[in-house]
Amino acid sequence: MVTSTTNGITVSVESQYLPEHSNPRGRKYIFGYHISIENGSPNTVQLLRRKWYITDGTGTMREVEGDGVVGRQPIIAPGDSHEYLSFCNLPTEVGKMSGYYTMIRTSDGTELVVEIPEFQMFTPSLFN
Repeated sequence: MVTSTTNGITVSVESQYLPEHSNPRGRKYIFGYHISIENGSPNTVQLLRRKWYITDGTGTMREVEGDGVVGRQPIIAPGDSHEYLSFCNLPTEVGKMSGYYTMIRTSDGTELVVEIPEFQMFTPSLFN
């Protein structure tokens, strides 16, 4: 698990290879990831957008951005957290992701950029 804290918001990520959804012969490797966003700030925040930087094992990077996370724009009160599961597909057995969330403080509309720490994705077969 990797963790980072920005503006009092802590983001933790854990990833895993999903062999039941992958097709190595077709160069399709699916990785799931679990994210926990904890609001340690004194302000209620709302997650509006996300931006991902996804790099595969060949060094090819793609960017993915959009509204919310998994179709939601959660509001997170001080001391509360929001968790979700998602996935990423890669053409290689290894890769990495990082990015950021754009949030606002609900009290005054101040925009916050919250780092999503870089995390690795790899198939267990790489270590056999």
